[in-house]
Amino acid sequence: MTPRSSNWCDGTPVILPSFLLCDFGNLEREVRALEAAGVRGLHLDVMDGQFVPNLTYGMPIVKGLRRLTDLPIDVHLMISSPAQYIDAFIDSGADWITFHREAVDDPRPILEQIRSRGVGAGIAINPQTPVEEIEPCLSLCDMVLVMSVQAGFGGQSFDDVALEKLERLVTLASDETLLEVDGGVNASTIQRCSQAGATLFVVGSAIFGQPDYAAAIDQLSRLAAESETV
Repeated sequence: MTPRSSNWCDGTPVILPSFLLCDFGNLEREVRALEAAGVRGLHLDVMDGQFVPNLTYGMPIVKGLRRLTDLPIDVHLMISSPAQYIDAFIDSGADWITFHREAVDDPRPILEQIRSRGVGAGIAINPQTPVEEIEPCLSLCDMVLVMSVQAGFGGQSFDDVALEKLERLVTLASDETLLEVDGGVNASTIQRCSQAGATLFVVGSAIFGQPDYAAAIDQLSRLAAESETV
């Protein structure tokens, strides 16, 4: 784990705003508003138009954000052939790199490649992919990202299969492996995600679609934390 993201392991919920829905015409303003709201990291969805049908951004945005903030940058690669781009994203300033199990034949060499650079290594699975597909490589995972929607577009509805996978991963992964959930995470779903075992929550419209980022993040954090007593 990199020093910037070392506080992610303290057991408290970490809300990660997904920049897919931010105002790219005012990127610095968005970063400053999120910093003021107390976020502990940023989540960047990189899509190539091949592995998923959408096309977003690449290394220049990661590099630009690194110049703007010291917050940990969590890069989610929804791309084909991720191994070709690992070093470039790390050189651009990524603190975490997550790629999809569905995009590769063997994830182990890529996880080892990421870890060799001193960056957090994560693997992601889509709703239809069983946990058993990543079980052999869990020992190399600093993070597992469970998708509650099909990777590719924001604004999709939450799929409860993610909860089953999180519960299963709690029993399979080590205590040091962070569990992250992405897709349809909002005030109605975050508590169930936390109860199932997630500690990292990727949030898009439930932050960027709200007039007050601080109030939205505070509500989400409180709901996730309250699940421990439910």
